[in-house]
Amino acid sequence: MRNLKLITLFAAGILSSAGAFAGPVVSGFDSNTLAPNDDSSTGLVDIGFTSNFFGKEYTQLYVNNNGNVTFDYRLITYTPYNLTSTSQVIIAPFFADVDTSSAGSPVTYGTGTYDGQAAFGVNWVDTDYYQSSLNHTARNSFQLILVDRDNGDFDIIFNYDTIQWETGTASGGSGSGLGGSSARAGYSNGTGDEGSFLELPGSAINGAFLDGGEYALAGQSILFEVRNGAVLPPTFTTSVPEPEAYAMLLIGLGVLGSTAKRRRKA
Repeated sequence: MRNLKLITLFAAGILSSAGAFAGPVVSGFDSNTLAPNDDSSTGLVDIGFTSNFFGKEYTQLYVNNNGNVTFDYRLITYTPYNLTSTSQVIIAPFFADVDTSSAGSPVTYGTGTYDGQAAFGVNWVDTDYYQSSLNHTARNSFQLILVDRDNGDFDIIFNYDTIQWETGTASGGSGSGLGGSSARAGYSNGTGDEGSFLELPGSAINGAFLDGGEYALAGQSILFEVRNGAVLPPTFTTSVPEPEAYAMLLIGLGVLGSTAKRRRKA
């Protein structure tokens, strides 16, 4: 039942209305750098506004190297765990074993503006994975943006460019960054209560998030509006053809049509 609810939620989000937002990774939010590392985090950093996330107000968070931010305590865990049952308050565009210590580019973050509003962003651009000894050319580029919408309301935006690896070797992956306990993406308020978490379709499925995969993230931009503390169904745009799996999912629910997809202008 949980999977059916998630599919329905995701499909409903595609049809929902939302303000304009950018496609894959936008420039900026790079005034600070998390030094090259493996499994490290920042201390608490200011996001520049107050966010009401499931009834709790936050003005700071931790930027974690492994593809996520947390609000309660820093996270050094490298093998992605189930976001539907975690006790951590987390937003994760791509929770996996990012390693910037010897190859790729370090994580950057900072405040700025987005759509005329105060915003905070984190860039995992051209990032490597743990022990990429067999393939130093595979890189992932993705981004998280939090946008102030006043009075505690805010937006969560996941932007994705290329996604060429899914796992580090310490998480059971190959030296090419494939297989094992592969990446997860979504959010949780850490209670496990119904409606307080979401994982994107393709989470923990080998190959699903990769370029050309069943739920390929490359070229996707996903918006979650957080209003009065609750996260509304997601909306996404894409700069690449819709993955066949999403199209089949929508056909099965009878919602595929001219209004089901708003494509980003080239």
